[in-house]
Amino acid sequence: MWKWEAVNPKAVIVMVHGAAEHHGRYKWLIEKWKKEGYHVIMGDLPGQGNISKNERGHIDRFDVYIEAVESWYKEALTYNLPVVLLGHSMGALTVLRTMQEKQLDVSSLVLSSPCLGIAQTTSPSPFLDAASKVLNVITPTLRMDTGLTQEMATRNEEVLEFDRNDPLYVKKVSIRWFRELIHSIELAFQNINKLPDVPMLFMQGGSDQIVNKHKGKEFFAQLKLSDVTYKEWQELYHEIFNEPERDEVFQYTKQFVESHLPTNVQ
Repeated sequence: MWKWEAVNPKAVIVMVHGAAEHHGRYKWLIEKWKKEGYHVIMGDLPGQGNISKNERGHIDRFDVYIEAVESWYKEALTYNLPVVLLGHSMGALTVLRTMQEKQLDVSSLVLSSPCLGIAQTTSPSPFLDAASKVLNVITPTLRMDTGLTQEMATRNEEVLEFDRNDPLYVKKVSIRWFRELIHSIELAFQNINKLPDVPMLFMQGGSDQIVNKHKGKEFFAQLKLSDVTYKEWQELYHEIFNEPERDEVFQYTKQFVESHLPTNVQ
């Protein structure tokens, strides 16, 4: 876990990265929040980041992600400031599952292209899906290629160049990791009514090639929160905070976050 502290902070942003990546890919976004007066807390999720090769791309259970986010949240509380949870893709799924299970006291939630379904271009065939259920019992640590490319995630050439030279970018995941992801998506839908009534900004890349945006819309339609906003960024790929239009995405997000801070810190 790492912390970046702002001068005269308004709140703390706890950020949760997506699958295959790590906190180092969020330098631009971290600096934007910091300059706007927000502390930022972020770590690498288990099985990702700078860890031993035999651990990369594997978890035994999705709950280790929830436990990690809860620990970052507890660290955020030490500042005695409002806390915002921001998750991208699988990180957004993790934020949802954490809120469903832990009912954390936060001022708002920001979801970036949440993984609530896998896009058809990247989802396994019915045969492979069935086979993975068997392999999950026999050899859960067996790795398989994610089928993802950096070019699917963003059109930002600067980010793509970083990714092509990033030794921490996860290219293979275990059978158990895949099955846990699918199960967690199912649990997110099943437990949708367990979400506390917290303001939520749900954003989606309109040209996402990694997650199934229609499943995201299906999830959004079932939400019963009193304050929830859906924003689809037309033409943007999966990583909306990395796209060439990211300044516009950030300003929109900041406006939402600040409109939901307590009046004494706005």
